[in-house]
Amino acid sequence: MTTRNAITIFVLILLLLLADRLWLHWDLPVFLGKRFVAFVEYLSFWR
Repeated sequence: MTTRNAITIFVLILLLLLADRLWLHWDLPVFLGKRFVAFVEYLSFWR
């Protein structure tokens, strides 16, 4: 992955989170946090 691609993906994610905060009200950070915790618990099975 080139630096340009990484920056583009980063900016798109930031714009999505900003749009969620201002207009969409989907609570994406909360949803993603809960999914991340569930994923970490799933991975702890392999320990």
